[in-house]
Amino acid sequence: MTLDELKAFATIAETGSFTRASALLHRSQPAISRRIDLTEQELGAPLFERVGRRVVLTEAGVALLPHAEAALAAVQDGEKAVRARTGQAEGALTLAVVGTLADAYLVDVLRRFQAQHVKARVELQTANSREVSDLVRRGQAAIGLRYFPEADTRLETTPLGAERLYVVVPAGHPVKARRCKSLTTFADDRWLGFPCHPSQPESFGSLLQAQLIAGGVHAPTITEIDSLTAQKRLVEAGFGVALMPRRNVRDELAVGTVRVVEVSSLRAEIPVVLVQRRGGYRSPLATGLVELLRSDTPALLDGA
Repeated sequence: MTLDELKAFATIAETGSFTRASALLHRSQPAISRRIDLTEQELGAPLFERVGRRVVLTEAGVALLPHAEAALAAVQDGEKAVRARTGQAEGALTLAVVGTLADAYLVDVLRRFQAQHVKARVELQTANSREVSDLVRRGQAAIGLRYFPEADTRLETTPLGAERLYVVVPAGHPVKARRCKSLTTFADDRWLGFPCHPSQPESFGSLLQAQLIAGGVHAPTITEIDSLTAQKRLVEAGFGVALMPRRNVRDELAVGTVRVVEVSSLRAEIPVVLVQRRGGYRSPLATGLVELLRSDTPALLDGA
């Protein structure tokens, strides 16, 4: 198998489409199809099957994908290592981060990093936690910031701290107290949360369900909203209540459109971790940013 064939295969697996893969790789669709045909002939097994308008991996494709991604990422590592050794290193570093973490505290860390590396350029990509890990594993990002530890052994996970979660209610909510004893106070409320994914047993959505059940709310009404901004707007509109980090509703708290109610029995936290590809090339820029994130993030999260 050639690198071109592996790249075509990995891009189709990522996009679920021969057409989108051909556009991303700047190749005609017949050329992309030919590369896959050659790979399947060499392996003696089909790699994709059509499901509606998408193509999905067969069992053989699933088996090949992590090795294809590792090979492509290793080639990128080799190029970066040679550039660094010969003084051609690019002053760019890609950081993949969960959108809700791209907030003031991260800006503070990046500002310090830029002051130390004036010619460096940090490129941010926002995604959900699973996608952050995917970007790092494929070598498309040097560093990732996500919620919850990563189970994939191809990635190294470094705990950075945790964000405490609070019950956030609309300004006109019937509960007027700033504190209450238990979550049963909100047993009749509609809750807004992130979707639960079977492939992610540890997730924001799963955490909400677990906390409600542990808090005595055994049949919660949960509306799944896959956007923190949308959740905040819906809370403001009186559509429901949510469990969120305080810093994510600072602006809304300042103008009085939402309130935070502290629940005595609630000790909910969401861990923040840094992920890097195990055995991958670590540039001096990446090493410097990781050191700053490890030293600054815990205190910044605690003060959120």
